[in-house]
Amino acid sequence: QVQLVESGGGLVQAGDSLRLSCAASGRTFSRYFMGWFRQAPGKEREFVAAIYWNVGSTYYADSVKGRFTMSRDNAKNTVYLQMSSLKPEDTAVYYCAAGLYGLTGRYDFWGQGTQVTVSS
Repeated sequence: QVQLVESGGGLVQAGDSLRLSCAASGRTFSRYFMGWFRQAPGKEREFVAAIYWNVGSTYYADSVKGRFTMSRDNAKNTVYLQMSSLKPEDTAVYYCAAGLYGLTGRYDFWGQGTQVTVSS
């Protein structure tokens, strides 16, 4: 059974940094694409970033490119989202996801989400 557990969310001020973690368990993830998505109140869920676990290649939404960095730790079976220069519009619930269908493909497994709030 795949389990994804996010952590690291919180309340920060604009310009601050925050690192989200997603601990993955339940299977071997070397062939998986791991993604971060977010959903703000009243808005649809949107793609933020993704990484191909096997080789570490990444892909980012234009809105976060240059500010967010996604990485993985094979030994800890954990992926991270380092967020810098945070803006109020980054406020959302952030979800970790796993899938086999490419960096921007379908994601079949989801975590419960972690709240990120950026005050101005």
